[in-house]
Amino acid sequence: MKKILIIEDDLFLGDALSQKLIAEGFEVSLAVDGLKGYEKIKSFKPDLVLLDIILPTMNGYEILEAKQKDASISNIPVIIVSNSGQPVEINRALSLGVKDYLVKAQFDPEEVLVKVRSQFREDNEEISSNLVQSLEGMINKKMTTADLEGKRVMWVEDDQFLNDIISRKLALTKCTFFHASEGEEALKLINTEIPDIIMLDIILSGIDGFEILRRIKSDPKIKHIPVILLSNLGQASDIEKGKSLGAARFMVKATVTPNEIIDAIKEVLNKDKK
Repeated sequence: MKKILIIEDDLFLGDALSQKLIAEGFEVSLAVDGLKGYEKIKSFKPDLVLLDIILPTMNGYEILEAKQKDASISNIPVIIVSNSGQPVEINRALSLGVKDYLVKAQFDPEEVLVKVRSQFREDNEEISSNLVQSLEGMINKKMTTADLEGKRVMWVEDDQFLNDIISRKLALTKCTFFHASEGEEALKLINTEIPDIIMLDIILSGIDGFEILRRIKSDPKIKHIPVILLSNLGQASDIEKGKSLGAARFMVKATVTPNEIIDAIKEVLNKDKK
């Protein structure tokens, strides 16, 4: 079994990548800061590393430089997964020996698997490609599909990667799922479909999440719908603003896993039912 180490401080993304790769038959380990990640390269001895650049304690470039100097790990291939897609950043990473470079805002989940598989193709490894069935089997062990059966869940999010992960998970709960990627579209869909709960990002094109929430709570037709804010914003002022506008819960993407998001949806709906 091939071993993959993910060094990523965004817990949501790290968990999503881990589940996807485990479902494909890989042994996966996750480190959420640079120094621990570098130490794990030496102890775990992975066959491949997925490495973020911006990390606490030791950044991705420092890890690559240290790795090059250690003969015991210098040959382990690395794929960069970063927010930055500037040519100067890519060229610097390539000069440090990385095999490939993915920009977070531009890739979809399947592309990660394609990149990973391509690194092992030379070894003629046969990797299972039935991702959906494997993922369903794994998730079904952790959640009861009846928990959200019949519920109408709406997800307002412009990040395609996150949308793909959450939509796959929600599909297993037998709920009815709606998705919008920008503000005006979201408001129209909310008013026509009347979901039971809304997961709402804050940073969106056009109308932002705070304004969408304000309009929801000021409309008698839809103000009863509970809204969970899920955002990269995590300042106390943002959380307080969300609560003052009527959000049922505020979750910071970098600190939660997809399963915790699904659990939060169930908890808020159960609380609302009472």
